[in-house]
Amino acid sequence: MSVNITIRDIPDEVYEKIKQQAELHHRSVNSEVIYILKQMVRSHRVDPQEIIARAKKLKKNAKGSLSIEEIQQAIDQGRP
Repeated sequence: MSVNITIRDIPDEVYEKIKQQAELHHRSVNSEVIYILKQMVRSHRVDPQEIIARAKKLKKNAKGSLSIEEIQQAIDQGRP
């Protein structure tokens, strides 16, 4: 089921940005607004286990390791 709503008094600069985005994405302004609203109502919460799994994978794929001394030397070399 879909519902129609009317939004009033949209500032010109907001409308123009939405219109530009719609053109960029080959959508109508209405479709772009619906897309934006869907993105906003989605949960942005990330599962902590997913973050840990990604971190472990990155660590496993990391090549080589540096000692504290090597890191400090690299930092010092970058300073004037």
